[in-house]
Amino acid sequence: MFIRLLKFADNAAIENVIRECLIEFGGNREGLAWADESMSDLYAYYNQPGRAYWVIEHGGEVVGGCGIAPFADLEDVCELQKMYLLKAVRGSGIAAKLLDTALSFAAKHYGKCYIETLSNMHAANRFYVKHGFESLPTPLAGSEHYACDVWYIKSLGKSEATPC
Repeated sequence: MFIRLLKFADNAAIENVIRECLIEFGGNREGLAWADESMSDLYAYYNQPGRAYWVIEHGGEVVGGCGIAPFADLEDVCELQKMYLLKAVRGSGIAAKLLDTALSFAAKHYGKCYIETLSNMHAANRFYVKHGFESLPTPLAGSEHYACDVWYIKSLGKSEATPC
């Protein structure tokens, strides 16, 4: 397994991974990533300054991924987005490497990283807390995913803003 940046040719594969995971956790509805306009062309969405998306490739297949993008109008806050892995690779340790890759990128551009998720994604919630994310009582202003019911933030230790 290895991690690499998303390519245009990966669009359909990563959309299928995300949708399969959302169905597994009841996230195939409005107010969640399921309904995002960018889902069918994540490459175009993340191929912009201050944004990136990485995929996990295993045996020539895309089996997971996650992205970083600015959050709402908050200048120094990014969001960890669409972090999903197929069941076959969960528990392998690759998610921690993927998260480290994303947060290393984020720290070059932002001071904080925000996450929105679902409470029934128990393993994901434990994973985020284990990796230093702190629970928030409510979402940050500007959230588009009104169906999420758990929110986290993490300081990235960035001392000054860097242009994206």
